Amino acid sequence: MQEILEKKMKEWRRDIHKHPELGFNERRTSGKIASILEEFGLEVFRGIGKTGVVAVLKNGKSKRSIGFRADMDGLPIQEENNFSYRSIYDKVFHGCGHDGHSAMLLGAAYCLSRQKNALYGTLYFIFQPNEENGKGALAMINDGLFKRFPMQEIYGLHNMPGLTAGKFAVREGSIMTSESIFLITVQGRGGHASMPSKTIDPIVIAAEIVLALQTIVSRSVDPDEWGVLSVTEIVTDGARNVIPSKVIIKGDCRALETNTQRKIETRMRKIVRGICSAHGATGKVRYKDEFIVTINTPNETKAAIIAAQEVSGDLLVDINCPPCGASEDFARMLEKRPGCYILLGNGKSGHCGRSLHNPHYDLNDKILTAGCNYWVALAKERLSARQNGRAKL
Repeated sequence: MQEILEKKMKEWRRDIHKHPELGFNERRTSGKIASILEEFGLEVFRGIGKTGVVAVLKNGKSKRSIGFRADMDGLPIQEENNFSYRSIYDKVFHGCGHDGHSAMLLGAAYCLSRQKNALYGTLYFIFQPNEENGKGALAMINDGLFKRFPMQEIYGLHNMPGLTAGKFAVREGSIMTSESIFLITVQGRGGHASMPSKTIDPIVIAAEIVLALQTIVSRSVDPDEWGVLSVTEIVTDGARNVIPSKVIIKGDCRALETNTQRKIETRMRKIVRGICSAHGATGKVRYKDEFIVTINTPNETKAAIIAAQEVSGDLLVDINCPPCGASEDFARMLEKRPGCYILLGNGKSGHCGRSLHNPHYDLNDKILTAGCNYWVALAKERLSARQNGRAKL
């Protein structure tokens, strides 16, 4: 059965990879996933949070219930791989491995639907849309995810290029950062490039702001707090011989603590206000939190470690990995329920070692079994007769 399942997961993964869909447009993907789950004999609910899918596996009368979540959406990137299952669409690509995450959870649903007598309670398989834009988790929650499917715990998984294939990495507490985006508008007074004295040059002011922003993390954020601020775009309304009237500065901030997010925002507003005032310009800051910090709770992290060690052995499970600088929409679900988000190594070389969101990236088919087996081990750990006798480890 193992070889057959490995082949099926590979087929599912590559089919989803070949037909990627962006957030809230995962109609073919969610339809395919729902149909496969129905073939397993599971009760399936479609359209949760627009295009999300939830399948239910229940055994016995126990009130214990947990959720396993995978993401389904692709990215607006042009794939530059040449293999047979490359994306058939221009500028839509599974460059983050969500195709593999879905295949792993489908594999686990297949196994557990045939081993349901080993479980005592209810297991929800959750396939989330629109993770990349940070919209899908809240859409499912607002559509009654936790009310209609009252799980007590929830778990997620993500592949990680650069980490040995099949190795797990996890930590209690903050594992993925928050993300906030900002847009700063500097309004000056434009004019002819030959007469700068008659202008209030917003480019010079913007340049001063960009440099001053670099002092926020280096001088206002304690090294133990961890924060990142990056300016990513500068746009003007100037021309070859025109000093612009307006400059827009865009960028991205990351943090592991909510108070660090607020500290960065507060300092940014003071810097913009002060520098613009000094030059006779006006400045506005639009600062928006896109993702919150992903926080693993203690008991659920211990359970994830036990399951990972059962699959890969103690040496291939890092139980206190460094936090990851990326952000994750699953954090919204962990805000509502205790749980754990774990990383699974994708490999260090070739397409599998390329960074997430790189146009040459590909998920390693060889880790599908490790991901599937992790879900199976975790289900048996959390819904065993032993766990039904005590809610926590």
